[in-house]
Amino acid sequence: MSALPHDLYCDEIIARTDALRAAINGADLNATVPTCPDWTLRDLAGHVGGAHRWVSEIVRTRATEMIPLQEVAESRPEGDDPAVLDAWLADGAAETAGLLRAAGPDEKVWSWGWEHSTGFWSRRMAHETIVHQADAALTVGAGYEVAPELAADTIEEWLEIVAFARSTGDKGAAGLTGAGRSIHLHATDVPDAEWLIEFGADGFGWRHAHEKATVSLRGPLTDVMLVFNRRLAADSGRVEVLGDAELLDFWLEHTTFG
Repeated sequence: MSALPHDLYCDEIIARTDALRAAINGADLNATVPTCPDWTLRDLAGHVGGAHRWVSEIVRTRATEMIPLQEVAESRPEGDDPAVLDAWLADGAAETAGLLRAAGPDEKVWSWGWEHSTGFWSRRMAHETIVHQADAALTVGAGYEVAPELAADTIEEWLEIVAFARSTGDKGAAGLTGAGRSIHLHATDVPDAEWLIEFGADGFGWRHAHEKATVSLRGPLTDVMLVFNRRLAADSGRVEVLGDAELLDFWLEHTTFG
């Protein structure tokens, strides 16, 4: 499964921000986010809006070096007025999507990742917002849905992020080795949405395959994605874990960055 069109990612930045705004509308913004327990809903909104503005600045200036996150991302509105926060979120998403759309996917800009392009950032911000919308929905008990192609690409991008983190010496990801072990992700509601993650002595790789593995995580694609992104507990009853559950736990424990 390859990356999706740039314009779709730009659309998703806005759509997912709108869904996050709807989820927190009328909610207690001081409520703790269970999936990010150091944050309140207000902190979550500030993080998302700040990340959008950071990327906007990278794209607007065609930055070739890192722009310090704190210079831009902490520009959240002062005071406690939910309407001001809501408008700030909407404006940030619209600005980010608009700048990325105008730039197209191939402009060279700084990124922390394996690609230095505006296309990297449209994909990254779409999935950043997809996952944090889940945080908001789970906090307030709202419904949560993701189109299959986006849920699948969220998994694919997360695998790429974990592999990149390992290549740059991340201590947690460095432990993702062990020849002969494997994890199978299997969506039960979307054809061919399967991943086989295979560990070796020098790391791990993945491919799309339906094969027996050390442990299998099975369920609806969105729920598999949420478990894989540590937003839904593997024992929630919404997915099945077949085989060596400790290996799945091992993976989740070693991919806690980001």
